[in-house]
Amino acid sequence: MKLEKCWRWFGNDDSTSLLDLKQMGIEGVVTSLNQYKPGEVWSVESIKERCDLIEQYGMRWSVVESLPVSEEIKKGSSEAALHIKNYIQSLRNLAKCGIYRVCYNFMPVIDWVRTDLAYIDEDGTETMLYDPVTFAAFDIFILQRVNAKEDYSEEIIKQAEARINNDGMTEEEKKKLSYNLIVITQGFINSGAASGDNYLKDFKNALASYRTLGEANFRNNFSRFLKKVIPVAQQLNIKMAVHPDDPPFPILGLPRIASNLQDFEWIFEQEPSPANGMTFCTGSLGVRTDNDLSQFLDKMGDRIHFAHLRNLKHLEDGKFFESGHIDGDIDMVMIITKLLKEQIRRKNEGRSDCRIPMRPDHGKKMLDDYGRTSNPGYPKIGRFRGISELRGMEEAINAFITT
Repeated sequence: MKLEKCWRWFGNDDSTSLLDLKQMGIEGVVTSLNQYKPGEVWSVESIKERCDLIEQYGMRWSVVESLPVSEEIKKGSSEAALHIKNYIQSLRNLAKCGIYRVCYNFMPVIDWVRTDLAYIDEDGTETMLYDPVTFAAFDIFILQRVNAKEDYSEEIIKQAEARINNDGMTEEEKKKLSYNLIVITQGFINSGAASGDNYLKDFKNALASYRTLGEANFRNNFSRFLKKVIPVAQQLNIKMAVHPDDPPFPILGLPRIASNLQDFEWIFEQEPSPANGMTFCTGSLGVRTDNDLSQFLDKMGDRIHFAHLRNLKHLEDGKFFESGHIDGDIDMVMIITKLLKEQIRRKNEGRSDCRIPMRPDHGKKMLDDYGRTSNPGYPKIGRFRGISELRGMEEAINAFITT
Protein backbone atom coordinates (compact mmCIF):
# COMPACT_ATOMS: atom_id res chain seq x y z
CA MET A 1 0.00 0.00 0.00
CA LYS A 2 1.49 3.31 -1.10
CA LEU A 3 1.60 6.54 0.87
CA GLU A 4 -0.82 9.17 -0.39
CA LYS A 5 1.17 11.52 -2.63
CA CYS A 6 0.46 15.10 -1.62
CA TRP A 7 1.73 18.58 -2.41
CA ARG A 8 1.48 21.87 -0.59
CA TRP A 9 -0.33 24.39 -2.76
CA PHE A 10 -0.75 28.06 -1.88
CA GLY A 11 -3.85 28.85 -3.89
CA ASN A 12 -4.43 30.58 -7.18
CA ASP A 13 -1.39 32.84 -6.75
CA ASP A 14 0.92 29.83 -6.52
CA SER A 15 3.25 29.62 -9.53
CA THR A 16 2.64 25.84 -9.50
CA SER A 17 -0.83 25.21 -10.93
CA LEU A 18 -3.30 22.46 -10.12
CA LEU A 19 -2.80 21.17 -13.66
CA ASP A 20 0.92 20.89 -12.87
CA LEU A 21 0.06 18.80 -9.81
CA LYS A 22 -2.22 16.52 -11.77
CA GLN A 23 0.53 15.92 -14.32
CA MET A 24 2.97 15.13 -11.50
CA GLY A 25 0.72 12.34 -10.23
CA ILE A 26 -0.36 14.15 -7.06
CA GLU A 27 -3.40 12.64 -5.36
CA GLY A 28 -4.03 14.97 -2.45
CA VAL A 29 -3.60 18.74 -2.21
CA VAL A 30 -2.37 20.27 1.04
CA THR A 31 -3.60 23.82 1.34
CA SER A 32 -5.12 26.48 3.57
CA LEU A 33 -7.40 29.52 3.42
CA ASN A 34 -5.00 32.34 4.10
CA GLN A 35 -7.65 35.01 3.62
CA TYR A 36 -8.74 34.27 7.18
CA LYS A 37 -6.77 35.55 10.14
CA PRO A 38 -6.04 33.20 13.07
CA GLY A 39 -9.06 33.12 15.34
CA GLU A 40 -11.64 33.65 12.59
CA VAL A 41 -14.17 31.06 11.43
CA TRP A 42 -13.63 29.43 8.04
CA SER A 43 -16.95 29.49 6.21
CA VAL A 44 -18.46 26.44 4.53
CA GLU A 45 -18.72 28.46 1.32
CA SER A 46 -14.99 29.25 1.22
CA ILE A 47 -14.01 25.69 2.05
CA LYS A 48 -16.33 24.23 -0.57
CA GLU A 49 -15.08 26.67 -3.20
CA ARG A 50 -11.50 25.46 -2.65
CA CYS A 51 -12.63 21.81 -2.63
CA ASP A 52 -14.54 22.20 -5.88
CA LEU A 53 -11.58 23.86 -7.57
CA ILE A 54 -9.22 21.04 -6.60
CA GLU A 55 -11.70 18.32 -7.54
CA GLN A 56 -12.01 19.75 -11.06
CA TYR A 57 -8.50 18.39 -11.62
CA GLY A 58 -9.22 14.92 -10.26
CA MET A 59 -7.58 15.48 -6.87
CA ARG A 60 -8.91 16.13 -3.40
CA TRP A 61 -8.16 18.50 -0.55
CA SER A 62 -6.44 15.91 1.60
CA VAL A 63 -4.90 17.91 4.46
CA VAL A 64 -5.47 21.39 5.83
CA GLU A 65 -2.10 23.01 6.46
CA SER A 66 -2.79 24.82 8.45
CA LEU A 67 -5.76 25.89 10.48
CA PRO A 68 -3.67 28.27 12.58
CA VAL A 69 -3.93 28.50 16.35
CA SER A 70 -4.07 32.17 17.32
CA GLU A 71 -1.57 33.84 19.61
CA GLU A 72 -4.49 34.62 21.92
CA ILE A 73 -5.07 30.89 22.44
CA LYS A 74 -1.37 30.28 22.99
CA LYS A 75 -1.12 33.09 25.53
CA GLY A 76 -4.43 32.22 27.20
CA SER A 77 -5.71 35.78 26.86
CA SER A 78 -9.27 37.00 27.40
CA GLU A 79 -10.03 36.20 23.74
CA ALA A 80 -8.80 32.61 23.96
CA ALA A 81 -12.22 31.09 24.70
CA LEU A 82 -13.82 32.82 21.68
CA HIS A 83 -10.95 31.80 19.40
CA ILE A 84 -11.19 28.16 20.53
CA LYS A 85 -14.95 28.27 19.88
CA ASN A 86 -14.25 29.66 16.40
CA TYR A 87 -11.59 27.01 15.82
CA ILE A 88 -14.09 24.27 16.65
CA GLN A 89 -16.65 25.80 14.29
CA SER A 90 -14.05 25.80 11.51
CA LEU A 91 -13.47 22.09 12.18
CA ARG A 92 -17.21 21.46 11.93
CA ASN A 93 -17.33 23.32 8.62
CA LEU A 94 -14.36 21.37 7.27
CA ALA A 95 -16.06 18.08 8.19
CA LYS A 96 -19.22 19.20 6.38
CA CYS A 97 -17.09 19.50 3.25
CA GLY A 98 -15.43 16.10 3.68
CA ILE A 99 -12.02 17.24 4.97
CA TYR A 100 -10.76 15.19 7.88
CA ARG A 101 -7.06 15.97 8.48
CA VAL A 102 -5.70 19.16 9.97
CA CYS A 103 -2.04 20.05 10.44
CA TYR A 104 -1.33 22.84 12.95
CA ASN A 105 1.40 23.98 15.31
CA PHE A 106 1.68 25.50 18.75
CA MET A 107 4.84 27.58 18.27
CA PRO A 108 4.57 31.05 19.80
CA VAL A 109 5.19 34.19 17.70
CA ILE A 110 7.49 32.63 15.11
CA ASP A 111 7.22 29.47 13.04
CA TRP A 112 10.17 27.89 11.20
CA VAL A 113 13.55 29.67 11.31
CA ARG A 114 16.44 29.78 8.84
CA THR A 115 19.18 32.40 8.77
CA ASP A 116 20.18 31.96 5.10
CA LEU A 117 17.46 31.48 2.48
CA ALA A 118 19.94 31.22 -0.42
CA TYR A 119 22.64 28.84 0.76
CA ILE A 120 24.43 27.18 -2.17
CA ASP A 121 25.02 23.45 -1.82
CA GLU A 122 27.98 21.66 -3.42
CA ASP A 123 25.85 20.67 -6.43
CA GLY A 124 24.99 24.30 -7.17
CA THR A 125 21.39 24.13 -5.97
CA GLU A 126 20.02 26.79 -3.65
CA THR A 127 18.66 25.75 -0.27
CA MET A 128 18.27 27.08 3.28
CA LEU A 129 20.63 27.04 6.25
CA TYR A 130 20.45 27.72 9.97
CA ASP A 131 23.50 29.19 11.68
CA PRO A 132 23.20 29.63 15.47
CA VAL A 133 25.86 32.36 15.53
CA THR A 134 24.05 34.45 12.92
CA PHE A 135 20.78 33.93 14.79
CA ALA A 136 22.42 35.02 18.05
CA ALA A 137 23.78 38.09 16.29
CA PHE A 138 20.26 38.95 15.18
CA ASP A 139 18.75 38.30 18.61
CA ILE A 140 21.36 40.10 20.73
CA PHE A 141 22.67 42.93 18.57
CA ILE A 142 19.99 43.67 15.95
CA LEU A 143 16.73 42.85 17.70
CA GLN A 144 18.29 43.71 21.08
CA ARG A 145 15.84 41.51 22.92
CA VAL A 146 15.79 42.05 26.68
CA ASN A 147 18.11 39.59 28.48
CA ALA A 148 18.92 37.84 25.21
CA LYS A 149 22.52 37.16 26.26
CA GLU A 150 21.28 34.89 29.05
CA ASP A 151 20.22 32.34 26.42
CA TYR A 152 23.64 31.91 24.83
CA SER A 153 27.06 30.66 25.84
CA GLU A 154 29.94 33.09 26.17
CA GLU A 155 31.54 31.59 23.08
CA ILE A 156 28.40 32.07 20.96
CA ILE A 157 28.06 35.68 22.19
CA LYS A 158 31.70 36.35 21.31
CA GLN A 159 31.28 34.89 17.82
CA ALA A 160 28.01 36.77 17.29
CA GLU A 161 29.63 40.06 18.23
CA ALA A 162 32.47 39.34 15.80
CA ARG A 163 29.90 38.53 13.10
CA ILE A 164 28.35 41.97 13.57
CA ASN A 165 31.51 44.03 14.06
CA ASN A 166 34.66 42.29 12.78
CA ASP A 167 32.93 40.76 9.75
CA GLY A 168 31.47 44.16 8.98
CA MET A 169 27.80 43.25 8.59
CA THR A 170 26.34 46.23 6.77
CA GLU A 171 23.10 47.94 7.73
CA GLU A 172 21.58 46.55 4.55
CA GLU A 173 22.66 43.01 5.50
CA LYS A 174 21.23 43.46 9.00
CA LYS A 175 17.95 44.68 7.54
CA LYS A 176 17.77 41.78 5.10
CA LEU A 177 18.44 39.22 7.85
CA SER A 178 15.73 40.74 10.05
CA TYR A 179 13.23 40.96 7.21
CA ASN A 180 13.84 37.36 6.17
CA LEU A 181 13.45 36.03 9.72
CA ILE A 182 10.42 38.10 10.69
CA VAL A 183 8.47 38.66 7.50
CA ILE A 184 9.57 36.59 4.48
CA THR A 185 9.53 33.16 6.15
CA GLN A 186 6.40 33.86 8.19
CA GLY A 187 3.88 35.87 6.20
CA PHE A 188 2.96 33.30 3.55
CA ILE A 189 2.03 30.70 6.18
CA ASN A 190 -0.28 33.09 8.02
CA SER A 191 1.83 32.96 11.16
CA GLY A 192 3.57 36.30 10.84
CA ALA A 193 3.54 38.38 14.00
CA ALA A 194 4.66 41.50 12.16
CA SER A 195 4.68 43.13 8.76
CA GLY A 196 4.84 46.59 7.25
CA ASP A 197 7.40 49.29 7.99
CA ASN A 198 7.37 48.72 11.76
CA TYR A 199 7.93 44.96 11.61
CA LEU A 200 10.96 45.00 13.94
CA LYS A 201 9.13 46.97 16.63
CA ASP A 202 5.96 44.89 16.26
CA PHE A 203 7.97 41.69 16.49
CA LYS A 204 9.66 42.82 19.71
CA ASN A 205 6.26 43.66 21.17
CA ALA A 206 4.95 40.21 20.25
CA LEU A 207 7.92 38.61 22.00
CA ALA A 208 7.45 40.83 25.05
CA SER A 209 3.85 39.64 25.40
CA TYR A 210 5.23 36.17 26.27
CA ARG A 211 7.95 37.36 28.63
CA THR A 212 6.12 36.57 31.86
CA LEU A 213 4.10 33.61 30.63
CA GLY A 214 6.60 30.82 31.30
CA GLU A 215 6.67 27.26 29.98
CA ALA A 216 4.29 25.86 32.61
CA ASN A 217 1.53 28.31 31.71
CA PHE A 218 2.21 27.82 28.02
CA ARG A 219 1.76 24.07 28.47
CA ASN A 220 -1.44 24.69 30.39
CA ASN A 221 -2.77 26.75 27.49
CA PHE A 222 -1.92 24.00 25.02
CA SER A 223 -3.55 21.41 27.28
CA ARG A 224 -6.69 23.54 27.50
CA PHE A 225 -6.80 23.82 23.71
CA LEU A 226 -6.43 20.05 23.28
CA LYS A 227 -9.08 19.23 25.87
CA LYS A 228 -11.58 21.53 24.16
CA VAL A 229 -10.77 20.70 20.53
CA ILE A 230 -9.81 17.01 20.40
CA PRO A 231 -13.13 15.57 21.68
CA VAL A 232 -14.95 17.51 18.97
CA ALA A 233 -12.43 16.40 16.35
CA GLN A 234 -13.03 12.81 17.46
CA GLN A 235 -16.78 13.21 16.99
CA LEU A 236 -16.19 14.66 13.52
CA ASN A 237 -13.69 11.92 12.59
CA ILE A 238 -11.03 14.61 12.07
CA LYS A 239 -7.39 13.72 12.69
CA MET A 240 -5.47 16.58 14.29
CA ALA A 241 -1.75 16.52 13.49
CA VAL A 242 0.45 18.87 15.52
CA HIS A 243 3.67 19.84 13.76
CA PRO A 244 6.98 19.67 15.66
CA ASP A 245 8.83 22.84 16.57
CA ASP A 246 11.20 24.02 13.85
CA PRO A 247 13.92 24.12 14.98
CA PRO A 248 13.14 21.84 17.94
CA PHE A 249 14.65 23.92 20.73
CA PRO A 250 13.82 27.21 22.53
CA ILE A 251 14.50 30.41 20.61
CA LEU A 252 14.09 34.11 21.43
CA GLY A 253 13.23 33.28 25.02
CA LEU A 254 10.06 31.50 23.89
CA PRO A 255 8.93 28.07 25.10
CA ARG A 256 8.97 25.25 22.53
CA ILE A 257 7.05 22.21 23.73
CA ALA A 258 6.81 19.91 20.69
CA SER A 259 10.48 19.15 20.20
CA ASN A 260 11.25 15.62 21.40
CA LEU A 261 9.70 12.28 22.27
CA GLN A 262 8.87 13.33 25.82
CA ASP A 263 7.04 16.41 24.56
CA PHE A 264 4.84 14.34 22.26
CA GLU A 265 4.16 11.79 24.98
CA TRP A 266 2.94 14.69 27.11
CA ILE A 267 0.79 16.03 24.25
CA PHE A 268 -0.91 12.68 23.75
CA GLU A 269 -1.44 12.25 27.50
CA GLN A 270 -3.54 15.44 27.57
CA GLU A 271 -6.13 13.82 25.31
CA PRO A 272 -5.59 10.09 24.61
CA SER A 273 -8.09 10.12 21.74
CA PRO A 274 -6.70 8.78 18.43
CA ALA A 275 -7.78 12.11 16.93
CA ASN A 276 -4.84 13.67 18.80
CA GLY A 277 -1.88 12.95 16.55
CA MET A 278 1.19 14.44 14.94
CA THR A 279 2.71 15.55 11.68
CA PHE A 280 5.87 13.48 11.43
CA CYS A 281 8.31 16.07 10.05
CA THR A 282 11.68 14.43 9.50
CA GLY A 283 13.42 17.74 8.85
CA SER A 284 12.22 19.41 12.04
CA LEU A 285 12.75 16.48 14.40
CA GLY A 286 16.02 15.52 12.68
CA VAL A 287 17.71 18.79 13.63
CA ARG A 288 18.28 17.38 17.12
CA THR A 289 20.78 14.56 17.00
CA ASP A 290 19.29 13.19 20.24
CA ASN A 291 15.95 12.66 18.50
CA ASP A 292 15.85 9.02 17.41
CA LEU A 293 13.44 9.06 14.45
CA SER A 294 13.25 5.27 14.40
CA GLN A 295 12.11 5.33 18.02
CA PHE A 296 9.53 8.01 17.16
CA LEU A 297 8.08 5.75 14.48
CA ASP A 298 8.03 2.72 16.77
CA LYS A 299 6.34 4.54 19.65
CA MET A 300 4.20 7.08 17.82
CA GLY A 301 3.38 5.24 14.58
CA ASP A 302 -0.33 4.99 15.30
CA ARG A 303 -0.44 8.75 15.97
CA ILE A 304 1.14 9.82 12.67
CA HIS A 305 -1.65 11.42 10.67
CA PHE A 306 0.56 13.25 8.16
CA ALA A 307 4.21 13.06 7.06
CA HIS A 308 6.59 15.80 5.93
CA LEU A 309 9.62 14.18 4.32
CA ARG A 310 12.87 16.07 3.79
CA ASN A 311 16.51 15.63 4.69
CA LEU A 312 19.27 17.73 6.18
CA LYS A 313 22.98 17.76 6.84
CA HIS A 314 24.58 18.84 10.09
CA LEU A 315 27.65 21.04 9.82
CA GLU A 316 30.08 22.19 12.49
CA ASP A 317 29.04 24.39 15.42
CA GLY A 318 25.34 23.59 15.29
CA LYS A 319 24.73 24.64 11.70
CA PHE A 320 22.47 22.61 9.44
CA PHE A 321 21.10 22.96 5.93
CA GLU A 322 18.31 21.32 3.97
CA SER A 323 20.05 18.82 1.71
CA GLY A 324 17.09 17.63 -0.34
CA HIS A 325 14.98 14.56 0.30
CA ILE A 326 17.13 11.44 0.12
CA ASP A 327 20.65 12.90 0.52
CA GLY A 328 21.60 13.74 4.07
CA ASP A 329 21.97 12.57 7.64
CA ILE A 330 18.41 11.24 7.95
CA ASP A 331 17.84 7.58 7.05
CA MET A 332 14.95 8.00 4.61
CA VAL A 333 14.94 4.31 3.65
CA MET A 334 14.23 3.38 7.26
CA ILE A 335 11.54 6.05 7.58
CA ILE A 336 9.64 5.10 4.44
CA THR A 337 9.90 1.41 5.33
CA LYS A 338 8.38 1.99 8.76
CA LEU A 339 5.65 4.27 7.40
CA LEU A 340 4.66 1.61 4.85
CA LYS A 341 4.63 -1.08 7.54
CA GLU A 342 2.50 1.17 9.74
CA GLN A 343 -0.04 1.40 6.93
CA ILE A 344 -0.16 -2.40 6.72
CA ARG A 345 -0.64 -2.62 10.48
CA ARG A 346 -3.55 -0.17 10.27
CA LYS A 347 -5.12 -2.12 7.43
CA ASN A 348 -4.91 -5.34 9.43
CA GLU A 349 -6.54 -3.53 12.37
CA GLY A 350 -9.38 -2.44 10.12
CA ARG A 351 -8.66 1.27 10.48
CA SER A 352 -10.30 3.55 7.92
CA ASP A 353 -7.29 5.87 7.86
CA CYS A 354 -4.80 3.30 6.59
CA ARG A 355 -3.04 5.54 4.09
CA ILE A 356 -0.77 8.25 5.46
CA PRO A 357 -0.68 11.49 3.44
CA MET A 358 2.91 12.43 2.61
CA ARG A 359 4.34 15.50 0.97
CA PRO A 360 7.87 16.48 -0.04
CA ASP A 361 8.70 19.14 2.52
CA HIS A 362 10.60 22.08 1.12
CA GLY A 363 12.95 21.63 -1.81
CA LYS A 364 16.16 22.91 -3.36
CA LYS A 365 15.91 25.62 -5.99
CA MET A 366 17.25 24.33 -9.30
CA LEU A 367 16.90 24.55 -13.10
CA ASP A 368 13.84 26.60 -14.08
CA ASP A 369 13.03 27.43 -10.45
CA TYR A 370 15.23 30.52 -10.81
CA GLY A 371 12.86 31.91 -13.40
CA ARG A 372 9.68 31.83 -11.32
CA THR A 373 8.51 33.20 -8.01
CA SER A 374 7.89 30.87 -5.07
CA ASN A 375 7.71 30.99 -1.31
CA PRO A 376 10.93 30.22 0.57
CA GLY A 377 11.54 26.48 0.54
CA TYR A 378 8.81 25.76 -2.01
CA PRO A 379 10.27 25.74 -5.54
CA LYS A 380 8.44 23.68 -8.15
CA ILE A 381 11.28 21.72 -9.78
CA GLY A 382 13.16 21.09 -6.54
CA ARG A 383 10.10 19.63 -4.87
CA PHE A 384 9.18 17.64 -7.96
CA ARG A 385 12.67 16.14 -7.85
CA GLY A 386 12.07 15.34 -4.19
CA ILE A 387 8.74 13.60 -4.60
CA SER A 388 10.10 11.67 -7.59
CA GLU A 389 13.00 10.41 -5.50
CA LEU A 390 10.70 9.51 -2.63
CA ARG A 391 8.28 7.69 -4.92
CA GLY A 392 11.12 5.70 -6.48
CA MET A 393 12.39 4.73 -3.05
CA GLU A 394 8.88 3.76 -1.97
CA GLU A 395 8.36 1.53 -5.02
CA ALA A 396 11.61 -0.32 -4.33
CA ILE A 397 10.84 -0.79 -0.64
CA ASN A 398 7.28 -1.96 -1.36
CA ALA A 399 8.65 -4.72 -3.54
CA PHE A 400 10.27 -6.29 -0.45
CA ILE A 401 7.45 -5.75 2.04
CA THR A 402 4.93 -8.54 2.44
CA THR A 403 1.37 -7.66 3.32
